[in-house]
Amino acid sequence: MQEGQRRGQRELDEKVVKAKFCTACGACVNVCPYRRARRDRIVTLFDCDIVQGRCYAFCPRTGVDLDGLAGSLFDPADLTVELGAVKGIFLARAAGERVRMTSQHGGTVTALAAYALRSSMVDGFVLTQPDASLVPRGELVTDWRKVRACSGSTFVASPSVAAFNMAARGPLSSIGAVALPCHALAYAKMRAMPEDVEPQPVGRPALVIGLFCSWALAWEGLFGIVSSKVGAHEVTGMEIPPKEHGVMQVFTREGMETFGLEDVKRRIRGACHYCFDLTSEFADISVGSALLEEDWETARRWNLLIVRSARGLELVENARRRRAVDVREAPENVVAVLKEASVLKRARALRNLRLRSQEPGDFVYLNTRDPYLAGVPGS
Repeated sequence: MQEGQRRGQRELDEKVVKAKFCTACGACVNVCPYRRARRDRIVTLFDCDIVQGRCYAFCPRTGVDLDGLAGSLFDPADLTVELGAVKGIFLARAAGERVRMTSQHGGTVTALAAYALRSSMVDGFVLTQPDASLVPRGELVTDWRKVRACSGSTFVASPSVAAFNMAARGPLSSIGAVALPCHALAYAKMRAMPEDVEPQPVGRPALVIGLFCSWALAWEGLFGIVSSKVGAHEVTGMEIPPKEHGVMQVFTREGMETFGLEDVKRRIRGACHYCFDLTSEFADISVGSALLEEDWETARRWNLLIVRSARGLELVENARRRRAVDVREAPENVVAVLKEASVLKRARALRNLRLRSQEPGDFVYLNTRDPYLAGVPGS
């Protein structure tokens, strides 16, 4: 992939937004006064002629040296072909039963974010919360007691990096963020940018908790399918059990409605088909559902937890010692299934990128010779 000399708003709109690679992560919003998040879309208010822009630099779908990025953020000895940097893989859950029962899966993300705030590891945390129309929005939380209100997911792309960019302009000196894989890659680009390159300070998250993500839904599609049975304002939570269940569950105060998973997947955001990352490989820690052999009601109360960085290890160890989370080693068969799923997503993304570019050696925003992709089928 060859990059031109200009890397500003005009090129971002041409190569990412109009080309439908945009993930709606919000990385270009609030670093540029001319861009806004509208539901799950990024819109340009006015044209900008800037030659080198942070909007382009931070976007997870513009050119990136994955190997160099990983080498600057993680211990090279921890890098693996299947999952990126790994210091350890565990089963984890919130130690408090109330948190487990009211959060997504085991409540690990909620418990760790709350502990990071309570222990002053960070001053604020950017989380995601949907509005009454199921549109997710980024929200800066500074009180650990308010973290649980942001638990759960609507499985819609969230522009939460925009909220981080806004928060980074404020008085807080240390801000954490919960991230999807595209968000985590944007944050990694921010962290890796040399301080002497930009005339203005660049926001850099102090801690990133990544989420496993196979795909995200387009808001319009989700709203349409949910509204066919319940009012969007009635929704209190959503869940997607293992694929053998074949449904998406939508919870309301009156009970639960189910929707066929194949029908739901027809609403997947198009840009997700070009994402190589299942487990948020550029986060400090990554959390997802536990692929246990137990029945779903048991398995859903646990998470898989990947520790990637020294900062992430510090958070997990301290939270475990203070009994904020329960942690134990992940079974080898569970780790093997996760590795296989991760490699399959990488291979599928590379195949789709090659088909999209119509050139065998062109992976659009990825470099075909990037050592980080070595060993992936199709690389």
